[in-house]
Amino acid sequence: MSIFHFSGSRPTDLGLQAGQLKSCPSSPNCVSSQDTDAQHYIDPVTADSNIKETFAKVKATIESLKEAKIVTADDRYIYAEFTSKLMGFVDDVEFYLDEQTETIQVRSASRLGKSDLGANRKRIEMIREKLNA
Repeated sequence: MSIFHFSGSRPTDLGLQAGQLKSCPSSPNCVSSQDTDAQHYIDPVTADSNIKETFAKVKATIESLKEAKIVTADDRYIYAEFTSKLMGFVDDVEFYLDEQTETIQVRSASRLGKSDLGANRKRIEMIREKLNA
């Protein structure tokens, strides 16, 4: 448990809007596979075979992480909160099974502050590594 707790308020505007996750703000504490600028863009999650199976593995991976709590999930969308150990900062992380492109779109954003020191990008890459392990 952290000494401090900087959770902020849970956003009310997350989720899918016409097949799109919310765009990142101008601050550098967010990554998204649906943003086009280099500062915020991160590759979507892909699958070697079945994208639905990979999506199920994403959910299982999140469930296995102590710092993660799934807020909502269905067969095409996952919204989870990740809490940092030291200061208790909360980041909002979304995964969307995009059957049209056969990818899993991702978005990871800090609720508070301006810089995340690369934490959101590292988190998505860590989840990607666990899927490929």
